Amino acid sequence: MADAGFIARSADWKMFLKDAFAPNLAKDRKLCYGRSTNNVEKGKYIMIVDLHTHSTASDGQYTPSELVRLAKDRGLEVLALTDHDTVGGLEEAAQAGDALGLRVLRGIELSAREYRSLHVLGYGVSTAPSALTRLCAEMKDGRDQRKYRIIDFLHEKGVDISLAEVEELAGGDVIGRPHFAQIMVRRGWVESSREAFDRYLDTDEYQSIERKKPDARACIEAICSAGGHAALAHPYQMRLEDGPLEELVKALAGWGLEAIECLYPRHTAEQQAFYLRLAKKYGLHVTGGSDFHGERVKPDVVLAALGLDVDWLLGE
Repeated sequence: MADAGFIARSADWKMFLKDAFAPNLAKDRKLCYGRSTNNVEKGKYIMIVDLHTHSTASDGQYTPSELVRLAKDRGLEVLALTDHDTVGGLEEAAQAGDALGLRVLRGIELSAREYRSLHVLGYGVSTAPSALTRLCAEMKDGRDQRKYRIIDFLHEKGVDISLAEVEELAGGDVIGRPHFAQIMVRRGWVESSREAFDRYLDTDEYQSIERKKPDARACIEAICSAGGHAALAHPYQMRLEDGPLEELVKALAGWGLEAIECLYPRHTAEQQAFYLRLAKKYGLHVTGGSDFHGERVKPDVVLAALGLDVDWLLGE
């Protein structure tokens, strides 16, 4: 397991995050919890990674192949494609990675029902038929039904956009809220995707039309059924106090969770330190990623360049 206590003890965490999530990281500078790779304990399999990204297979801006090219240009050695509720872009990404000499982890991000924004990342999943692919099919059906409720909801709020235009933008099998948000920006109803979520697509009132989701245990078990490793994504988004969050992590670990996404661009120093302590206490790995969707979707988020021990994910 990675040294989960290092960042909590380090006075350089701000500089680490500033560099690791900055758009202009020098390709020859490898950051590992704020240390040069030359100082990493011998035997650690440290690579430059981003373990949380999205493509057009769900709600991202770039195709899987385009995303892999961006990651290669960024200087990454490992990229995890973790689209929402689908494995549809994984083979394209893996083939692009092979062509460019970039390791691509086949991943996914599943939404669980216990809390708003409780998401479980899966790494190293197979695309062969499994409980995971069956769950993806169920969730796609849920999204297909939800799109009609969202368009009706927006029309009731006076936001006159076309579902056909949203579907054209989405292109792929998965239609998500970011697609609606982008059309709202395009048509002048809001100034940004963030505003679309804050005012319409992530309000308490909106939750009444949200799709049915599996529970967290089902998400973890589905990932494991496909040979994958499960990690808790961006814990801060659930807005839980420390006690309830620790109870959740303890339960998830009992169901097969293997890691926490401790390194994330919106985590505060205090949040990050707490997540690292939880990882150490419950024997979980430390992961990190940008949640990159593309500048059109999330203008302030670039691909990360994190130095992490990923041998447990690569099987080496």
